[in-house]
Amino acid sequence: MGKLHKIHIQGFKSIRDQKLEFGPLNVFIGGNGAGKSNLVGVFNFLHQVAKQRLQTYTGEAGGANAVLHFGRKMTKRLSLNIEFRSGPDANLYEFELIPTEEDRFLFEREITYYWDTANYPTPFSDDIWSGHSESRLTDSKKRIARYVRGHLDGYRIYHFHDTSPSAAVKQTCDVADNRFLRSDAGNLAAFLYRLQEREPDHFENIVDTVQQAAPFFGSFKLEPSALNPEKIRLEWEEKGSDTYFGPAALSDGTLRFICLSTLLLQPSLPDLILIDEPELGLHPAVIQVLAGLLQSAATRTQLIVATQSVTLINQLHPDYVWVVDREDGQSVFHHLKTADMSSWLEDYSLGELWEKNILGGRP
Repeated sequence: MGKLHKIHIQGFKSIRDQKLEFGPLNVFIGGNGAGKSNLVGVFNFLHQVAKQRLQTYTGEAGGANAVLHFGRKMTKRLSLNIEFRSGPDANLYEFELIPTEEDRFLFEREITYYWDTANYPTPFSDDIWSGHSESRLTDSKKRIARYVRGHLDGYRIYHFHDTSPSAAVKQTCDVADNRFLRSDAGNLAAFLYRLQEREPDHFENIVDTVQQAAPFFGSFKLEPSALNPEKIRLEWEEKGSDTYFGPAALSDGTLRFICLSTLLLQPSLPDLILIDEPELGLHPAVIQVLAGLLQSAATRTQLIVATQSVTLINQLHPDYVWVVDREDGQSVFHHLKTADMSSWLEDYSLGELWEKNILGGRP
């Protein structure tokens, strides 16, 4: 499977017109409201479009006018172009949406491309559609459309913010719901149980990593409910104790770190992982461990991370970092380059440069 190479975004919420080229690890910093979350939202939007849920997404977002950059009076269409590469071979997916009188979206065009960049100067267009209300990717039998659809299906967006008593991660879940970790970790117990039974080395690696963040943590106690073998709940034991506890006995930060460790240390990673503010509730020392997990995972997949953490940025190479600023009412993305910062980095850490507003990305 190829990797995400480029994306061109026009007219989506705070993003008027931006082109981004991605590496294995892409960490976005910036002030509140700069547009980091809207970038993550672009990939959710792509995922929903590919699943033929455009109209549902648009309705839940408040209509096409709410999705377009400053509304339809300012922005007449929304356009996305995304490119995946595997060596010299590239596949591209592009569409333009126009708003209707009913405040919905209509496809003005939807195109898939193949490009042998080593032998041809331009891509070859395969499927071309127009005038429809939901994506035709799913309907197409052609190889390029199947490839694009499969790639977009492999995106996973994770938010581990909710650790309230009603959070899904704290509830009982189905044992069989274990194929992939859900976006809110609502099936964490079932997913860990599968790793415990089928991937014990990876499971023990997760336990060892959690112990770095929470030295009191002994291990997980994972088995189907005795009263209902189709259900399972997250339980754990403290070191030196035979007593088992539920997720409510974990601090919010520890529970979030368990979710992050499970996500990043699983044996088969999603094609693209997007995480919004993974540092939430974590001790600075634990954020350093998180930085190592992100960099290790980036050797096996691609990651897009939005953060406000100076500690996290201090652990990263400048080439991993993007700065997001709000300029003239629009989000602007700037990719840091080590070569441009070598003299600064002799005296300051990357996080210090951010705090001093040398990098931008401040309120």
